[in-house]
Amino acid sequence: MAILIKNARIVNQGSILESDVLIEGERIKKIAEDITATNEMEVVDANGSYLFPGFIDDQVHFREPGLTHKGNIATESKAAVAGGITTFIEQPNTNPQTTTIDKLEEKFGIASRTAYTNYSFMFGGTNDNLEEIKRLDKNACAGVKLFLGSSTGNMLVDNEQVIERIFSSTDMVISAHCEDEKTIRENMERHLSMYGDDIPIKYHPVIRSEEACYLSSSRAIALAEKTGARLHVFHISTGKETEQFRNDIPLKEKKITGEVCIHHLWFSDADYDNKGTFIKWNPAIKKASDRDALWKAVLDDRIDIIATDHAPHTLEEKQSVYTKAPSGGPLVQHAFPAMIEAYHQGKISLEKIVEKMCHNPAILFDIKERGYIKEGYYADLVLIDLNSPWQVTKQNILYKCGWSPFEGTSFRSKITHTFINGNLAYNKGVFSEERNVKRLEFNR
Repeated sequence: MAILIKNARIVNQGSILESDVLIEGERIKKIAEDITATNEMEVVDANGSYLFPGFIDDQVHFREPGLTHKGNIATESKAAVAGGITTFIEQPNTNPQTTTIDKLEEKFGIASRTAYTNYSFMFGGTNDNLEEIKRLDKNACAGVKLFLGSSTGNMLVDNEQVIERIFSSTDMVISAHCEDEKTIRENMERHLSMYGDDIPIKYHPVIRSEEACYLSSSRAIALAEKTGARLHVFHISTGKETEQFRNDIPLKEKKITGEVCIHHLWFSDADYDNKGTFIKWNPAIKKASDRDALWKAVLDDRIDIIATDHAPHTLEEKQSVYTKAPSGGPLVQHAFPAMIEAYHQGKISLEKIVEKMCHNPAILFDIKERGYIKEGYYADLVLIDLNSPWQVTKQNILYKCGWSPFEGTSFRSKITHTFINGNLAYNKGVFSEERNVKRLEFNR
């Protein structure tokens, strides 16, 4: 049955337009001011709510395989649906790691059976899998991920010659975690000598410092410029780093791009006293002045994408002392509402949110027929009631880990409907029993 969305305010391509949207099958059939309903159509009356393209999250850690006590593709993607995310790109630092083509395809198999949203994955680079990267088809997955600092197992890529060879050997987007490991180790040893394992959390941004971030990202950018590689710097956390990115050309023409995460736009180091290790991330949340600089770079287009870096851990793990508490936190259910709250606060327009969270991920990763509300595109859509307040509580958190850094936060806007490939996957708190999701395709 076709679905007709009536009386929506469509936020798309820099404008807001009052219109109807007709969905037939998996795609948007027609966008027009007044589409007449027929008996063959299911009508969803938006009543003036805002219709967004589905959010494409280019950085999540869903913990499967191997770490499923924290979360898995099914649980975390289901939470993502409630958060308006219709597509995720998952990272390779699972167990086993996604550093061979066989392991990549195994992950795609899991997602095809259990994911609640559209999906793709990053292929992980190591110091010794260059030949596997060369064998990787450019349309097989979203791109290559390099941990140039802060990783587990053998995924820390710290051999300069290997990094240069990887940069020179693939046309795919190389997404990088940039923190200088040597600087972090020295800072950590100094604080361990003073405090032992129970280092006060307020020193996290001192240990994982601005210097550590800038040293690593500046080296990666210099190498990308030297080799012509397509580099995307994940989770930028400092104002100093934003100065390395340009905004004088369209995103499609950029060879070097950047991403910021929700937590670096929302929190500052002043929140450690209240939130403690629940806001321990790598890279660390830093000063309010860094947060202000990140917002400025988002608005003037030096930063291209807003993502989550969703990375759940159990409550028990997060409540450990500093050295044992893992970095990361769950965000996919609350990222879109947090950004709409920033709109209410006057920090960003609805159109700019859509640009950074929907359009730009599709452009940057060459995702086929998603990220926009266009006739002929897949019907990945989200309806948001801007005047429907609610509070994040233990009872409405959907993550497997059962907690959120936003617990106790009140939002003024609520996601009411999420459509994925034309299927009404989420309707006012109720999930569809039908899963109609797809492996991403790319225009490369």
